[in-house]
Amino acid sequence: MVLTVAEPARSWRRLDGVDLLRGLAIFFVLMNHVNMRLFGAHVPYTRGLPPQLVSSLVWNGQYGVQIFFVVSGFLITSTTLRRWGSIAEVNVRDFYRLRFARIAPLLLLLLVTLSALDLAHVPGFVVSAKTGGLGRALLAALTFHINLLEARRGYLPAGWDILWSLSVEETFYLFFPLACRVFRRVSLLLIPLCVFVVLGPFARSHPFNPNPVWREYSYLGGMDAIALGCLTALLCARTSLSRVLLRVGGMAGTALLVFILGFSNLAYRWGLGRIGLDMTVLALGACSVVVAVAQTGWQTPRVVWPLVRVGRLSYEIYLTHIFVVVGIFDVFLAANKPMRAVPALFLVVVLLAGLLGAVMSRGYSEPMNRWLRRRWEEGPTRLGSVIDDDEVMVEAENAASR
Repeated sequence: MVLTVAEPARSWRRLDGVDLLRGLAIFFVLMNHVNMRLFGAHVPYTRGLPPQLVSSLVWNGQYGVQIFFVVSGFLITSTTLRRWGSIAEVNVRDFYRLRFARIAPLLLLLLVTLSALDLAHVPGFVVSAKTGGLGRALLAALTFHINLLEARRGYLPAGWDILWSLSVEETFYLFFPLACRVFRRVSLLLIPLCVFVVLGPFARSHPFNPNPVWREYSYLGGMDAIALGCLTALLCARTSLSRVLLRVGGMAGTALLVFILGFSNLAYRWGLGRIGLDMTVLALGACSVVVAVAQTGWQTPRVVWPLVRVGRLSYEIYLTHIFVVVGIFDVFLAANKPMRAVPALFLVVVLLAGLLGAVMSRGYSEPMNRWLRRRWEEGPTRLGSVIDDDEVMVEAENAASR
């Protein structure tokens, strides 16, 4: 049976709970990258603090990326169903155009900037000959295998290193519409999605994957979370759960997230980290929360609204935050690494990274996104805008009334 989704009056309203998850994810990434700089500079700022508190605050970056993967799988699948009605009707060309419009403008600008910094020999941005130099890094970024390059030749500078997760996501975007057209039925598409879910922990486990970089950066190691996000979208599209089940599922998902993010050391002692199941548990928790917020329309309280806003800018923040981290950390080093300034260092990086992401979104990536869609006759009422929610809702309602 082909899954169809009836939605005569399209609604492009965002899900606060999903954006909150993305906000948490990007927060963990920012904290982790500042921590890595402090760790590399031998700043003992964590001395005397409980190990689990340190892990939860500044070592959860990889978990943050896993949450991103879940959300990515959910959003792209639900958007695909909303747009084309069924997986069998996916227009492959239009799918690629829409992904290009959203991803490529800022990514290409980033690559131009990183290339210029490399050619100018700016410290911290030069790609070493050991990893293949600038040309090899550009080729890897444009052909979605930065992760493979780093697993084989070592880490690239931080501005390039963050692109490993895009290599995983873009590979998914490349094959997802093709898989939809090949399998055509949800019952058949479930097969490869479930295979990815099963293989993910093996790709992350020590016994099956001795390469520490590839354990973190492999395609299969992230694809299971994306697949779980896809499965969550398919579930939401064809099943309406009762309020009781949604409440129980939301609480269970929150508990799983708290367990992995807040008690990661215990989870590792239990062996979940060694066999790659900690990421699976985290992804399942995120999926349960997504189902609950998607079907209840849950709205976040005002107190966490800044985190929701950060989540809505997560792509721009993720691609540009390294410049903030490097710049502010250089100031910290020039000040002779004052320990009392470490909390301010984290706070300033989070605030400035969010500000830079907002500027890039409103001033460049979203205008380019809309411009490309208009050139391809893709109005905002067909897929929605990332930041202009009120404008999109008005245009959608006007289109529905005509």
